[in-house]
Amino acid sequence: MAYLFTSESVSEGHPDKVADQISDALLDNFLAFDPESKVACETLVTTGQVVLAGEVKSNTYLDVQNIARDVINKIGYTKGEYKFSGDSCGVISLIHEQSQDINQGVDRANKEEQGAGDQGMMFGYATKETENYMPLALDISHKILIELAALRREDSAIKYLRPDAKSQVTIEYSDDNIPQKIVAIVVSTQHDDFDEDEKMLSKIKKDITEILMPRVKEQLPEYVQKLFNDDITYHINPTGKFVIGGPHGDTGLTGRKIIVDTYGGKGAHGGGAFSGKDPSKVDRSAAYAARHIAKNLVAAGVANEILVQVSYAIGVVEPTSILVNTYNSKNIKLSDGEIAKKVSEIFNMRPAAIEKRLKLRNPIYSETASYGHMGRNPEVITKTFESPYNGQITKEVELFTWEKLDYVEKVKEAFGI
Repeated sequence: MAYLFTSESVSEGHPDKVADQISDALLDNFLAFDPESKVACETLVTTGQVVLAGEVKSNTYLDVQNIARDVINKIGYTKGEYKFSGDSCGVISLIHEQSQDINQGVDRANKEEQGAGDQGMMFGYATKETENYMPLALDISHKILIELAALRREDSAIKYLRPDAKSQVTIEYSDDNIPQKIVAIVVSTQHDDFDEDEKMLSKIKKDITEILMPRVKEQLPEYVQKLFNDDITYHINPTGKFVIGGPHGDTGLTGRKIIVDTYGGKGAHGGGAFSGKDPSKVDRSAAYAARHIAKNLVAAGVANEILVQVSYAIGVVEPTSILVNTYNSKNIKLSDGEIAKKVSEIFNMRPAAIEKRLKLRNPIYSETASYGHMGRNPEVITKTFESPYNGQITKEVELFTWEKLDYVEKVKEAFGI
């Protein structure tokens, strides 16, 4: 019997994502001026206020208030009527030094013997149902909001958009897990106030379905475009008016959108958030490494769908376990346990090895903090950081290294594909 699966995304102006972006901007600035910084920064945003907290061990000093304000303004919270703007909000910093009890288990004289920054389990997932090996419902949900933000910033026909927004996509699958059609799409977008609520809602529905969705659809490959149909149920701002939003409408916290950040509910999640954490925290680095493994295994043809789990003990170098689940989609004659054993031989999962392989001690994290950490395009860019205490520094960095298919040939050789 056919079944339905749903994933959601949230925009860069969603209060939780505002918090994530501030935390990752702080991390990037610490790493830019001191690549060995140990950072765990949490952010809370609410009406007119930003609270920064967490633990840092670094040889640099930052103007954290100014960094937070720059992020908020870049997102688009620049007007007083939003009740939250980068130029007028209060910014309180409660950041303090990292506990030595934690640090002694992580830092070692020999970098290769660096222990995991915490215990826990992390997951990576990949599927052949999209070109970027991501779950389709999540991929479309992200694209809807990326395009909505582009419309907001353009001199487009949609003049009333504000930064906060959410999307959701429901897809019908066949018994053999093949997408059949899109059943429902939800888009809720914050907007300027209108004189008449009914007129407002009618215009927003018309603009979303006739301007936004065609732009999203044309970005998708032909096999996905065919899933769109005349019977899709659209829920556009289903509660009606959505003027009060962002951190004024709802308090935002770092790390509260971990499913949006990963696989939209497909696969699994170990529970650890990403943003604001330097790569010694395996919550982040090992989750990226697990995605890198899963994507390369699927791309190499080991299976059509793969989940990778890795686990660690705090301060311990080697992972405590590595698991592979192929969901009975294997294309080779090995058990999942045998595949996992080979994975441990191909990929060094020590924390220091992950940092080196994926180039994680670089300021590459602000770009991850909205529209998902997985399924993005690897690219090399130049970033400039300025500090009243450290001057200016420009760095060339490689983004989303865990999305590279650079181990496909090694995997094929190891598995005889």
